[in-house]
Parts: sequence; C-alpha cells; structure tokens
Amino acid sequence: MMGRRMGRPGLIGMAARTAVVAGTATAVSGGVQRHQQEKYNQQQQADAYQQQQQQAQIDAAAQQAAQQQAYQQQQWAAQQQAAAAPAPAAPAAGVDIVAELQKLAALKEQGILDDAEFAAAKARLLG
Repeated sequence: MMGRRMGRPGLIGMAARTAVVAGTATAVSGGVQRHQQEKYNQQQQADAYQQQQQQAQIDAAAQQAAQQQAYQQQQWAAQQQAAAAPAPAAPAAGVDIVAELQKLAALKEQGILDDAEFAAAKARLLG
C-alpha cells in the first residue's frame, strides 16, 4: 500500500485548489466589474434624465418669456393706437344735447337705429 503524506496536499490537490481559487477570483472580479458597470449605467441614465429636465425647464422659461414679450408688445401697440386715435369730438357749442338725445331715441323707436348704434351715437354725443 502506498503511503500518503499527511499534512500536505499532493500535486493534483494543489492544482485543484489553485483552480478553485483562480475561478473564485475570476468570478468575484467579473461580479465587481458587472456591478461597477451597472452603477455607471445608472449614473449615466440619471445624468441624462437630469439634463432632459433642465432642458425642459429652460425651454418652458424661454417660451414663457416669449409669450410675455409678445403680450407686452401687444399692450404697447394698443397704447400707441389709443394715443394716436383722435379724441371724440366735443359737442358744438349751442347744440341742445337733450334735443339730440330725443332725436336719437326717436330713430331707435322707429327701428332705424339698433341698440348698439344708439349707444354709440349717445356716447359720441355725451362724450
């Protein structure tokens, strides 16, 4: 019977142990690399999402500013038109306002003037 040495593994045992250690190291190293790659991908996705959100905020602010500017330009144009419009003519001196109002009322009753035309004429007369 062949005697085996106690305490020390043989050549095959040592090779097997080395293979197990190397395989474990490779598996752990691959797992660490995969974990790091996943972490990197998640960070990239988070950065891309954040950039999209920032761009959306910038776009919304630019659109709001453009709308506000257009509104201000419209207001300015309306003010310019109002300033350039001639003031309503004052009734001529000696015109009897009451008589003119009675004439307008009569025209309205006859159906010659509708409500809007009557109101406009009255406003010009009293204006």
